[in-house]
Amino acid sequence: MTAHPPTDLDTSWQAVNFHLPAIDGRTYTFTDIAGTKGTVLVFICNHCPYVKAVIDRLVSDARLLAEDSIGFAAICPNDAEAYPDDSFANMAAFAARHNLHFPYLHDEDQLVAKAFGAVCTPDYFGFAADGSLRYCGRLDDGRTGEPSPGAPRELSEAMHLIAKTGEGPAEQIPSIGCSIKWKA
Repeated sequence: MTAHPPTDLDTSWQAVNFHLPAIDGRTYTFTDIAGTKGTVLVFICNHCPYVKAVIDRLVSDARLLAEDSIGFAAICPNDAEAYPDDSFANMAAFAARHNLHFPYLHDEDQLVAKAFGAVCTPDYFGFAADGSLRYCGRLDDGRTGEPSPGAPRELSEAMHLIAKTGEGPAEQIPSIGCSIKWKA
């Protein structure tokens, strides 16, 4: 288990542009994904139990965020040679199985994950409309199971706040998950 280190959020940090292939055959940039009111990038993989536990809630929240003009994409940064469950072909199967309606991108050289400072899967990054980082927290309090009854939908609520005010929540609880499987 790896946790994103708790730090003061650097709201001057701007999203790094990238060109990554997606399972739909297209290549996407941050600009392609960006919504008019904000953008979420989440680093995931196919085999992580933390991702498997949240994927259906993540897909549901992404649909709601899209209705509020918030762009959304997932990026798989894992070494697919050492972890074949995270291969491009298995990414497509995973996306079909879970009805991903947003781009699922492959970061084969892992440069995007490193540029964003991603450390685990899942790892969530929420940006304001101007591309500035405003959220680096978790989806909700359900780590490997369902969230507590009445628990806040932290990512969704943060992104709606960002869409409305341009600012993220004062308190952000870091995500926890499997470490990114870095290439040697």
